[in-house]
Amino acid sequence: MEFVSYVGLGSNLGDRELNLLRAIAEIGKIPASRITALSGFYDTEPVGPVPQDPFLNAVLRLETSLTPHQLLAELQRIETEVFRRDRTIPQGPRTMDLDLLIYDDIVLESETLTIPHPRLHDRRFVLAPLAEISPDQTHPLFGKTTAELLRDLPPGGQVTKI
Repeated sequence: MEFVSYVGLGSNLGDRELNLLRAIAEIGKIPASRITALSGFYDTEPVGPVPQDPFLNAVLRLETSLTPHQLLAELQRIETEVFRRDRTIPQGPRTMDLDLLIYDDIVLESETLTIPHPRLHDRRFVLAPLAEISPDQTHPLFGKTTAELLRDLPPGGQVTKI
Protein backbone atom coordinates (compact mmCIF):
# COMPACT_ATOMS: atom_id res chain seq x y z
CA MET A 1 0.00 0.00 0.00
CA GLU A 2 1.31 3.43 -0.91
CA PHE A 3 1.06 6.49 1.29
CA VAL A 4 1.38 10.12 0.24
CA SER A 5 4.00 12.08 2.10
CA TYR A 6 5.44 15.58 1.75
CA VAL A 7 9.09 16.38 2.31
CA GLY A 8 10.52 19.86 2.86
CA LEU A 9 14.00 20.59 1.51
CA GLY A 10 16.23 23.49 2.54
CA SER A 11 19.83 24.58 2.01
CA ASN A 12 21.81 27.69 2.92
CA LEU A 13 25.42 26.53 2.60
CA GLY A 14 27.36 26.06 -0.62
CA ASP A 15 25.56 25.94 -3.96
CA ARG A 16 22.01 25.94 -2.63
CA GLU A 17 20.35 25.12 -5.96
CA LEU A 18 22.73 22.26 -6.71
CA ASN A 19 22.19 20.95 -3.17
CA LEU A 20 18.41 20.86 -3.71
CA LEU A 21 18.81 19.14 -7.07
CA ARG A 22 21.15 16.53 -5.55
CA ALA A 23 18.74 15.93 -2.67
CA ILE A 24 15.83 15.45 -5.09
CA ALA A 25 17.90 12.91 -7.03
CA GLU A 26 18.81 11.06 -3.82
CA ILE A 27 15.20 11.02 -2.60
CA GLY A 28 14.25 9.63 -5.99
CA LYS A 29 16.45 6.59 -5.20
CA ILE A 30 14.66 5.73 -1.92
CA PRO A 31 13.34 2.16 -2.23
CA ALA A 32 9.58 1.59 -2.59
CA SER A 33 9.05 5.32 -3.20
CA ARG A 34 8.54 7.72 -6.07
CA ILE A 35 8.41 11.50 -6.39
CA THR A 36 5.07 12.59 -7.85
CA ALA A 37 5.28 16.39 -7.54
CA LEU A 38 7.91 19.07 -6.94
CA SER A 39 7.43 22.73 -6.10
CA GLY A 40 9.48 25.54 -7.48
CA PHE A 41 12.45 26.81 -5.49
CA TYR A 42 11.94 29.62 -2.99
CA ASP A 43 14.54 32.05 -1.66
CA THR A 44 13.68 32.53 2.02
CA GLU A 45 14.80 34.41 5.10
CA PRO A 46 16.22 32.19 7.84
CA VAL A 47 13.97 31.59 10.84
CA GLY A 48 15.31 31.18 14.36
CA PRO A 49 17.90 32.56 16.72
CA VAL A 50 21.06 31.84 14.69
CA PRO A 51 22.25 34.57 12.26
CA GLN A 52 22.81 32.93 8.88
CA ASP A 53 22.46 33.27 5.13
CA PRO A 54 19.12 32.90 3.30
CA PHE A 55 17.80 29.47 2.42
CA LEU A 56 16.61 27.95 -0.79
CA ASN A 57 13.54 25.81 -0.04
CA ALA A 58 11.23 23.43 -1.89
CA VAL A 59 8.67 20.73 -1.13
CA LEU A 60 8.11 17.44 -2.91
CA ARG A 61 5.35 14.87 -2.77
CA LEU A 62 6.58 11.32 -2.31
CA GLU A 63 4.43 8.23 -2.66
CA THR A 64 5.94 5.46 -0.57
CA SER A 65 5.24 2.11 1.00
CA LEU A 66 7.85 2.75 3.69
CA THR A 67 6.66 3.42 7.23
CA PRO A 68 7.10 6.97 8.56
CA HIS A 69 10.10 5.89 10.66
CA GLN A 70 11.70 4.08 7.71
CA LEU A 71 11.23 7.16 5.54
CA LEU A 72 12.70 9.43 8.22
CA ALA A 73 15.72 7.12 8.47
CA GLU A 74 16.25 7.39 4.70
CA LEU A 75 15.99 11.20 4.79
CA GLN A 76 18.45 11.41 7.68
CA ARG A 77 20.82 9.03 5.87
CA ILE A 78 20.80 11.39 2.87
CA GLU A 79 21.50 14.40 5.11
CA THR A 80 24.38 12.64 6.84
CA GLU A 81 25.99 10.50 4.12
CA VAL A 82 25.46 12.65 1.03
CA PHE A 83 25.56 16.14 2.54
CA ARG A 84 27.72 15.49 5.62
CA ARG A 85 25.25 17.39 7.77
CA ASP A 86 26.73 18.57 11.05
CA ARG A 87 24.13 18.97 13.80
CA THR A 88 26.35 20.78 16.34
CA ILE A 89 24.48 24.12 16.07
CA PRO A 90 20.71 23.67 16.56
CA GLN A 91 18.82 25.52 13.80
CA GLY A 92 22.19 26.53 12.36
CA PRO A 93 23.39 26.73 8.76
CA ARG A 94 23.24 23.50 6.75
CA THR A 95 23.95 22.14 3.32
CA MET A 96 20.72 20.14 3.47
CA ASP A 97 17.74 19.91 5.77
CA LEU A 98 15.08 17.32 4.95
CA ASP A 99 11.86 17.40 6.96
CA LEU A 100 9.02 14.90 6.82
CA LEU A 101 6.09 17.32 6.86
CA ILE A 102 3.02 15.16 6.34
CA TYR A 103 2.57 11.41 5.97
CA ASP A 104 -0.88 10.60 4.61
CA ASP A 105 -3.41 11.66 7.28
CA ILE A 106 -1.38 10.15 10.11
CA VAL A 107 -0.87 11.93 13.41
CA LEU A 108 2.16 10.52 15.22
CA GLU A 109 4.31 11.59 18.12
CA SER A 110 7.31 9.53 19.18
CA GLU A 111 10.75 10.27 20.60
CA THR A 112 12.21 10.61 17.12
CA LEU A 113 9.34 11.77 14.91
CA THR A 114 6.32 14.04 15.04
CA ILE A 115 3.82 14.04 12.16
CA PRO A 116 2.60 16.41 10.96
CA HIS A 117 5.74 18.49 11.41
CA PRO A 118 5.13 20.51 14.60
CA ARG A 119 5.88 23.90 13.00
CA LEU A 120 4.44 23.25 9.55
CA HIS A 121 1.40 25.47 10.10
CA ASP A 122 3.40 28.60 10.93
CA ARG A 123 6.28 28.45 8.44
CA ARG A 124 5.75 30.45 5.27
CA PHE A 125 8.89 28.93 3.73
CA VAL A 126 7.21 25.50 3.89
CA LEU A 127 3.58 26.45 3.29
CA ALA A 128 4.27 28.47 0.11
CA PRO A 129 5.89 25.57 -1.80
CA LEU A 130 3.48 23.04 -0.26
CA ALA A 131 0.48 25.12 -1.32
CA GLU A 132 1.96 25.36 -4.83
CA ILE A 133 1.85 21.59 -5.35
CA SER A 134 -1.03 20.68 -3.03
CA PRO A 135 -3.21 23.64 -2.06
CA ASP A 136 -6.06 21.37 -0.93
CA GLN A 137 -3.91 19.14 1.31
CA THR A 138 -5.57 19.20 4.72
CA HIS A 139 -3.51 19.54 7.88
CA PRO A 140 -4.33 16.40 9.91
CA LEU A 141 -4.63 18.30 13.20
CA PHE A 142 -6.11 21.66 12.21
CA GLY A 143 -8.44 20.59 9.41
CA LYS A 144 -7.36 23.54 7.24
CA THR A 145 -5.89 23.27 3.76
CA THR A 146 -2.35 24.39 3.07
CA ALA A 147 -3.76 27.30 1.06
CA GLU A 148 -5.85 28.38 4.07
CA LEU A 149 -2.93 28.03 6.48
CA LEU A 150 -0.74 30.12 4.16
CA ARG A 151 -3.43 32.78 3.77
CA ASP A 152 -3.91 32.98 7.56
CA LEU A 153 -0.23 33.60 8.36
CA PRO A 154 0.64 37.04 9.74
CA PRO A 155 2.74 39.27 7.48
CA GLY A 156 6.49 38.74 7.48
CA GLY A 157 9.01 36.12 6.52
CA GLN A 158 10.40 36.94 3.09
CA VAL A 159 9.64 34.06 0.69
CA THR A 160 10.33 34.64 -3.01
CA LYS A 161 9.86 32.06 -5.76
CA ILE A 162 12.88 32.05 -8.07
